[in-house]
Amino acid sequence: MKLDVVFTPAGLAAVEVHGKAVFVIDVLRAGTSICAALSAGARAVVPAANVEEAIRLAQTLGPEETLLAGERNRLKVEGFALGNSPAEMIEPQVKGKTLIMTTTNGTGALLAVAHAPQVYVASIVNFSLVAERARAAFRDGGELLVVCAGREKAFALDDAYVAGRLIEAAMGGRRHRKGLSDGALAALDLVRRYGHGWERPLTLSQGGRDLIATGFGPDISFAATEDACPVLPVFSDRRVVLAPMAPP
Repeated sequence: MKLDVVFTPAGLAAVEVHGKAVFVIDVLRAGTSICAALSAGARAVVPAANVEEAIRLAQTLGPEETLLAGERNRLKVEGFALGNSPAEMIEPQVKGKTLIMTTTNGTGALLAVAHAPQVYVASIVNFSLVAERARAAFRDGGELLVVCAGREKAFALDDAYVAGRLIEAAMGGRRHRKGLSDGALAALDLVRRYGHGWERPLTLSQGGRDLIATGFGPDISFAATEDACPVLPVFSDRRVVLAPMAPP
């Protein structure tokens, strides 16, 4: 049993995700928006590395079935149908559609772990379900890797704090530190520092402050709403879809 947290996907090699259950966090905002889109009935979300690839994928998959979504510097990409705000991911917009998404940090983090056998999108809005899956992997003695999208290939307080909460939940209240990496220990320390209120560390982070300055403050409040979108997105075969429901 090993629990590890990396604070940015930069330099993450395929061998480092081999055989692990991977949880990707970009709470502000790609992970939250993906959860919101799937909760509102989107068929899938396809991450793209850049704007050009997103446009090519949309042309290949067909414009009738797809929507282009994404941002650069927090603003919607010119010509795209949607940006990266969860407020845009509503049923009349996305139901039945495949979203081709490219964002500054989050979609790149997903692509960096595409070779892992299990990849889940973790956020606050789907925290209970993703925490349950992390606890199950922990109980089974597997290796967990939490990958923070970070901010422009650097540490981001908002993602790291959520990683700490996920590690805490995966451990199920156990106090021992056996199997925890230095990254996991550091993430747990952030939980001790900021407590268990979701919104404060998000608002204090540089990403949160930038969103407020750009007029996206409400996105932070939504992103900090636990279980607002009770879905479990899984990334497989280059698509993020809803994980199959467990048998009753």
